Amino acid sequence: MDILIKIAQLFLCFTILVGIHELGHFLMARAFKIRVEKFYIFFDPWFSLFKFKRGDTEYGLGWLPLGGYVKIAGMIDESMDKEQMKQPVKPDEFRAKPAWQRLLVMVAGVMMNVLLAIVIYCAVCYTWGDSYFSNQDAKWGYNFNPTAHEMGFRDGDRFVSIDGEEIDNVMRVQNDLLITDGGRRVVVERGGEPVTLDIPFESLLRMRQEKAYEDLFTLRLPFIVDSVSYTSAVEAGLQSGDEVVAIDDLRDADYPRYRDYLQKHKNDKVLLTVRRDGALIDSLALPVDAEGRIGVTVTNPYTLRTLYYTFWETIPEGIRKAGKTISSYWDQLKLIVQPKTKMYEELGGFVAIGSIFPGSWDWHDFWLKTAFLSIILAVMNLLPIPGLDGGHALFTLWEIITRRKPSEKFLEVAQYVGLMIILALLVYANGNDIYRFFIK
Repeated sequence: MDILIKIAQLFLCFTILVGIHELGHFLMARAFKIRVEKFYIFFDPWFSLFKFKRGDTEYGLGWLPLGGYVKIAGMIDESMDKEQMKQPVKPDEFRAKPAWQRLLVMVAGVMMNVLLAIVIYCAVCYTWGDSYFSNQDAKWGYNFNPTAHEMGFRDGDRFVSIDGEEIDNVMRVQNDLLITDGGRRVVVERGGEPVTLDIPFESLLRMRQEKAYEDLFTLRLPFIVDSVSYTSAVEAGLQSGDEVVAIDDLRDADYPRYRDYLQKHKNDKVLLTVRRDGALIDSLALPVDAEGRIGVTVTNPYTLRTLYYTFWETIPEGIRKAGKTISSYWDQLKLIVQPKTKMYEELGGFVAIGSIFPGSWDWHDFWLKTAFLSIILAVMNLLPIPGLDGGHALFTLWEIITRRKPSEKFLEVAQYVGLMIILALLVYANGNDIYRFFIK
């Protein structure tokens, strides 16, 4: 069932993204009175799932969910309609229009995807607000996995800054450590004092390759008494709100470690040291029952912070989030083409994309994922590869600058080359999926 829900979310997301992207091309073409012959969601080799014609345009849904397209009259595109290009130029064809109009038609899809992301971010901020965990609330620090220990982190450390930039939103930490082509300087607070950790790039690369970042750190849960149920605990003087800071000789641990210690001392007595109203109270003697309990429940002191926005506040925030996502993804693309980062090994296809969706339907998460993928689609389409919008735009910009239009033969060859590059990338990315999810 989980897989079906993931597939449904992926299908709906791609339908929205492709539809909006192609709608951008369509609307801009129609604005300049350019004839659009086809408007398809997904590709339709040999047949389509359904289609209808209105005016000069055929609308349809293809069966191959690898994208979508609009077939603009007089344009060399993925349809490779050479016969049309041999005909005399008509006034309502793409090739008959000025270069600046053709350029706008080419980038309109990207513009629509960016606009969609901004609208989604605005709507999410207005509907749900912006929830996050603040590093300021991590008063008891974090526990770290073995990989983090090798980097120099110690249980109880609290983040201060990464490369001089102060940390507030803890969700940033993982990306800040992963998206880099060099080492990182991390400052943590340890025992009330700042400690600087110079983490080499090799360690960060190994962390990424081994996916050790997935549980790099977790919040330390303090032993704070919520309620007291055993008479023995009441008689010992234990009160709600007390923070246990030591049991016998075990000090400065978190609740799971204290719990494990109690499990090892069943039917025994222990001495507790607690912090109450800033003062330490020690030598509280409590018996441990046969199940390793002392008769208290523990409270969780952590809560998420939520920023709420008015309607007008969501607009600049939506633009900021979209811009930040574009910047982050562009940084990732730059790292992918650098062999030393080995991030090309992490390229994924449809299985990897589908796996980012949860196994249960959550509209808040769905729309955030859709906005993120809309940005990815926009950035990828701007790459200067023939067959993508960026390739078409590049040739048009060349024409505007040099006042020389590339020959149709050159554009045809470039289109073939671009399609081969795109196909190779698809095969490689989906091959990585097969290896990671089904073989490795």
